[in-house]
Amino acid sequence: MSEENKLFKVTIDNITIEVPPGTSILHAARMIGGHVTPPAMCFYTPLKESGGKCRTCLVEVSKGSERDPRPMPKLVASCRTTVMDGMEVKNVTSQRVLDARKGVVEFLLINHPIDCPICDQAGECDLQDLSYGHGNEASRYEFKKRIFVKHDLGKYIQLHMTRCIMCYRCVFTADQVTNKRQHGVLFRGEVSEIATYIEKSLENDFIGNIIDVCPVGALTDKTFRFKNRVWFTKPEDAHRDCPTCCGKVTLWRRGNQVLRVTTRKDQWGEVQSFYGETGWICNECRFEKKDVNDWVIEGLSTIPRYSVKGANKYKALEVPHETVGEVIGRKPKLMMDIHTVSDVNNPSIDLSKIQGPATSDVFNKKQIEDKKEN
Repeated sequence: MSEENKLFKVTIDNITIEVPPGTSILHAARMIGGHVTPPAMCFYTPLKESGGKCRTCLVEVSKGSERDPRPMPKLVASCRTTVMDGMEVKNVTSQRVLDARKGVVEFLLINHPIDCPICDQAGECDLQDLSYGHGNEASRYEFKKRIFVKHDLGKYIQLHMTRCIMCYRCVFTADQVTNKRQHGVLFRGEVSEIATYIEKSLENDFIGNIIDVCPVGALTDKTFRFKNRVWFTKPEDAHRDCPTCCGKVTLWRRGNQVLRVTTRKDQWGEVQSFYGETGWICNECRFEKKDVNDWVIEGLSTIPRYSVKGANKYKALEVPHETVGEVIGRKPKLMMDIHTVSDVNNPSIDLSKIQGPATSDVFNKKQIEDKKEN
């Protein structure tokens, strides 16, 4: 193999994979999948220059490369660090990483309101998933959270700046997908916010895509707000002949009613690509085509990771590749045999042979011994 086509060998959490030169640690981990993959709140593959802001994807490089095996002294952002041949990386196997990620989540939640019960993003929120996996039971922050007034960014989008974590995804999307960006980051430090300069209306055929890239509930679809919970809707892949965009979308239906239309996303929550181009959709497809007859239904969407969105859907959940055994080097062991501490279920009793319902009398040890004696 020539030097140009040479693959780099990188080991992440004891799992080795070969990747092309220039691949980031995050993308290498995504090739492995499972628990090996670091979370990412600001990085978004279709958006250039994204990443390096939220610090949730920090990993420990325990070996730099074959030529220079020295470890990197500090944790690095996996979305911004490219692999080297022979590099060894620790993600969930590093206590430093888990402690740092826990601290990052605590910082993200300092000003973020815990309003999941009323937030439209609940059930598909990256920050919600991250806080469940790495967050604390309670906040140590005793000061007032920063509060912003809600902004109407046109007739279709509402901005809840109080929920924003300053990931910049919406700014990059407006800058790279639309032909004119009208919003950005105003001010500096703790008073910085995503907004337009004089509360202009965001008018562009593709501006609705900023809703899909937002990892939290800061940017919401006015046509869907408070209409339904995402886990009560049925996601279906559909398409139409649209002269403006690719026309390939996900319809979120309840019965025959289309409640919202979004881009199709992959297992990492990023917009899928079609024919080599990112599948952004136009405002007409997203906000105005809410009739089932406007679309050609392809079938139920596949939810490619564990999610409440796949609840009660006959096809929606795809079991991901489990990497726990590969990470720890052996199959997971049963930590506790419930039969040793509980008399509820006697393992010697075959439930299939019980006549009638399985009541507490069936598992009563004294009655079982009496029956054996008789």
